[in-house]
Formats: sequence, structure tokens, C-alpha cells
Amino acid sequence: MSNVAVQVTKRVLLPLALLFALMVGLGLLVARVLTRTWPFTVEDAVNRELAADRTAGWNHVSLVFSTLASTQLVVVVTVLVALVLRLVLHRWREPLFLCAAVTAQALIFLFTTMTIDRRRPAVEHMDVSPPTSSFPSGHTSAAVALYVGIAVLLALRAKRTPVKITWWALLVLVPVGVAFTRMYRGMHHPSDVVASFLNGGTCVAIMARAVLDRTLTWGRTKLPVTRPADDAAPAAARG
Repeated sequence: MSNVAVQVTKRVLLPLALLFALMVGLGLLVARVLTRTWPFTVEDAVNRELAADRTAGWNHVSLVFSTLASTQLVVVVTVLVALVLRLVLHRWREPLFLCAAVTAQALIFLFTTMTIDRRRPAVEHMDVSPPTSSFPSGHTSAAVALYVGIAVLLALRAKRTPVKITWWALLVLVPVGVAFTRMYRGMHHPSDVVASFLNGGTCVAIMARAVLDRTLTWGRTKLPVTRPADDAAPAAARG
């Protein structure tokens, strides 16, 4: 097996397979095994309380955050940011990282919802329910992968700590807001969005280790660095 295949298997495929198994295991526990165990017994009460406290103003705010993580917008933002990164940095490492992280979380989400059948909260749904399980939240998972992924890239480029902190604070707020609004709009249980942070965050970590690690050659042999003194010594010996 080639070195590239080994690295892809070890750094991408195997970790993603383990993540998928973990997500399915958590889904089975939440949807079938621990339904009568705290804190899962109070999830319905949380959703009912959020639904009872809805106001016109918060409805609009929740729609904004929910739209920020919609499938269409996530795809558009991912492509645009990837193109900007390629044009500005003149390399494929960062665009590939972001696209891979968003794609990986989407695949884990899709296969998990195909395996786990969990009904959405028994409250009025403010959005049209897609034909997928409530577990996990696709909006939240996508928001974590996209906006935290962008935060990772911007923080790596920033040279001052306050700037790094600012990027992290601003961009991490997006998935947090998305998670809250998905519960507020009656689309997901609290455990659904918590699991989505695990999915999206782990995919970002996996792809950062696989793509952003500059010590990884992916089969390319690094040429030894030749110093001027090294060339001068053989010449002096011949003279």
C-alpha cells in the first residue's frame, strides 16, 4: 500500500469511521436506551418552555441564525471562502481543509440520520421538517464545521493574540446561536444539538490534522536543504 493510501486511511478514513460509530452509538442511547433517564427526561420540557417564550423579535433573530446554517448558504459560503483562500494564499491546503471539514460532517450527519430514527420535539415547528431524523442537528453540525473551520484558518494567520481571540469569539458565536435557535424553533432536542457540536468539531480536528499539518508529506519526498558551506567544502578539497 502506498504512503498516501496509508496516510489517508490513518488520518481521515479511520477517524471518520470511528466518529460515525460514536454518533450512531450516542443516537441509540439517546433515542432508545436512556429515554427515561435524566437529563433526557427534561428535554421535552425545555422545548416546551422555549416554544412558550417565543416573541416576534426573537422569531426574526432565530430565522437569521437558522439561515446562516442552511444547506444552500453553507455551500455558497464554503465555496466562496475556499476561492478567496486560494486566490489570496496561492495554495490549496487551506481551501481543501475547509471543504473537507464541511463535507465530512455532512456525510456523518447523513449516515447517522439514516441509522437513527428520532422524532422531532412535540411542539409547533417554525420550519418545514426535512425528511431526516431529529438526531443530530444538521444545521448545527454544518455551522460548527464551517464557521469554526474559518476561525481556525484566521487564527493561524493572525499574529497577535487579541486578534486570534476576536476571530474565535465572533465565529464560534454563530454555531452557538444556531444551536439555540434550532431548539427555539422547535426543530431539535437539546441532545441533538450537543451531538452536532461533537460531529462538526471532530471533523474540523480530523481535517486539520490531515490537511493543515505541514510535516505531512503525503508521499512527496522532501529534498535535503543544501547550505552554501556544504558546497564550498567539496570545492576546496578538489582545489
